[in-house]
Amino acid sequence: MEKNEKGLRSVKTLESAKIATKHQKEWFFNMKEKVKNGAMFAYTDGVPVLILQSMGIETVSSPWWSAICSAKQMSAEYFGLLRANGYRDDLCSYCATALACSMDETHAAAAWGGLPTPQIVAARSLCDSTAKIFELIAQQYGAKLYLMEGSVQHKIPPRWFENVAHNWPTWCDNEVLDEIEEELRGFIARIEADTGLMFNENELRTRMNRMNEQQEYYRKIRDLIASTYPAPVSIADTVNSVMLAQWHQGTQWAVDHAKMFYEEIKAKVDKGESACPNEKVRLMWIGRGLWFNVGFYQYFQEKYGAVFVWSMYLAMGADAHARYHVDENPLRAIAAKEILNTDIIHMPPWDCEWFVNQAKQNGIDGVVYLVPENCILNVEGSYFTERDLEKAGIPVLKLRADPVDARKWNQETMTKAVGDFIEQRIYPKKGLKVE
Repeated sequence: MEKNEKGLRSVKTLESAKIATKHQKEWFFNMKEKVKNGAMFAYTDGVPVLILQSMGIETVSSPWWSAICSAKQMSAEYFGLLRANGYRDDLCSYCATALACSMDETHAAAAWGGLPTPQIVAARSLCDSTAKIFELIAQQYGAKLYLMEGSVQHKIPPRWFENVAHNWPTWCDNEVLDEIEEELRGFIARIEADTGLMFNENELRTRMNRMNEQQEYYRKIRDLIASTYPAPVSIADTVNSVMLAQWHQGTQWAVDHAKMFYEEIKAKVDKGESACPNEKVRLMWIGRGLWFNVGFYQYFQEKYGAVFVWSMYLAMGADAHARYHVDENPLRAIAAKEILNTDIIHMPPWDCEWFVNQAKQNGIDGVVYLVPENCILNVEGSYFTERDLEKAGIPVLKLRADPVDARKWNQETMTKAVGDFIEQRIYPKKGLKVE
């Protein structure tokens, strides 16, 4: 396996992953050309980009851009720029990558030549850091800033993941939905006034229906992997196919790609192909992807027969993104998508219940939990998640690392930590011995 500066490059085995990577690069350069020719461009985090896209506005989301920059090994250059400009070295890397990019006037360190200059910078204020960093990004680019509020549900029924896509109208607090829908309408009115573009509700409805169709394929893939032993693929195979295509929600390309992705994995299952024929251990990765070192997931297959079969990207598509009842009121449906996803994926006890369910469904023997201590949103429930998984008899290893900033990763230390976890906690429980 080929090494890079900080770890290992993954070996892509799926054609759908290669196609997604190729499409993403082509889309990015086409998007830059459109912006150059006058199209509006928005840099976002946590806001409903389907609304912006239905108005003809090009968008890039902060998590995707940060992942691309990390995968291109740009961490040292970008975070060096922040340090050189007087910022602390422990800013949330997912949010701060674009701030660093805005300081790179020559785009010397930029992935794919850097972002175009946005006219719109929009984010949901899920934490104080997000709001302030996006305010600074807007100032750097001279863009208009749009901040939306976060929200919290009073209650969510147990086992929400079984039918949230269809039952959200009865699950959501109506007063919270009313407030979010009203805020979305105000957001749209501001965009219309500032840009002269008009919101197209029919286009939003069409895009949301396509999004739902895309997520159904991810549900079929997730369930197929969970029920197949040995697993046909690992998350090193699937993460690119899912993560890249999710940024194209609402497009026909995303639906077609999800279908191809499913059919490719189904063909592997039918042929009896597997990621690791000698599979002994099934692992779960909780947290954001290790973008600069995706090959890390494959490293443990040969030595231990340990396969990372689960990540949140595919599972979120299966359980958390789809929202039906779109035809009645697409804005209300997208409001439910935004407010529920924050709660059910990041907030105890709802996320804990989901992780335990997924671990059991996928036959997980152990969980590796990436905890980036500079991101509040991804740390807040880690204690409760670990506690509930351990109570369910599923051992957990926490890795303190940054999914974007490769400077803070030590390959030898992290590899040893996971190896010791497998040898000392998982193998003995399964009656296995290290050969």
